[in-house]
Amino acid sequence: MATKKKIGKVAESAKKVAPSTFERAMKKVGVTAPKAKPATNWDLHQEIEAFLFRQSEMLDAKQWAAYIDLFANDGVYWAPSLPEHEHWDGKPAIFIEDRDLMSVRMKRVLHPNAWSQQAEWATNHIVSNIAIEHVGKDGTIQVRSRFHMMEMRRDDLRHFGGIYRHTLKRTKDSFLIQLQRVDLFNAQAAYEYVLQVWV
Repeated sequence: MATKKKIGKVAESAKKVAPSTFERAMKKVGVTAPKAKPATNWDLHQEIEAFLFRQSEMLDAKQWAAYIDLFANDGVYWAPSLPEHEHWDGKPAIFIEDRDLMSVRMKRVLHPNAWSQQAEWATNHIVSNIAIEHVGKDGTIQVRSRFHMMEMRRDDLRHFGGIYRHTLKRTKDSFLIQLQRVDLFNAQAAYEYVLQVWV
C-alpha cells in the first residue's frame, strides 16, 4: 500500500514529462525535437551533466545501493512499454518501481542463488544530448537526454537506446531523482531473456 501511494504521488510529474511528439518520431525515424527551448544556465547544465554521468557510472560499476540513493524517498523509476503512455495507471510497463521495489530487485540480483547473474555480465552506458527543458518555481528541474547501453553476457551482446527524462529536485550539494522516465527505442523488440537491472 505504501509503495502504491508513493508511486501515485509522482503521477503528475509523469504527465509533465510525457513526450508530445516522441511517439510519432519513434515510429518514423527515432528522432524527437525538444519540447521547449533548452535552458542556457551553463553552470546548472554542467552540474546536471555530472550527475547523470555519475548515475550511469554507478550502473556500470554495479553500485546499485548508491544508485538507489540517488532517488528521492518518493522517487520513481519508470520505463513504459510504449512511448505514448502519459501515465502508468492500468498500463503495462517494463519497469515501474519506487525505492522499496528497487531495493527488492537489488537484493534478488545480489542473492548467491541468483543463477541468471552468475554468467560473465557487464554493461556500458553512454549519456549525451543533455538538455534542461524546464526549471520550476518549486525547484524541480525537467531534463531530457539520450542514452545508449551495451550489455554483454558471455558471448551475447545486446544494445538498448532511447531517451531519459528526469525530474530532479535540488539538494544542498547535488540533486535527487523524483522521476526517471526511460523511453526505450527498442522496447517492442523480442529478447531471449528479460532485463535484470535498470537501463
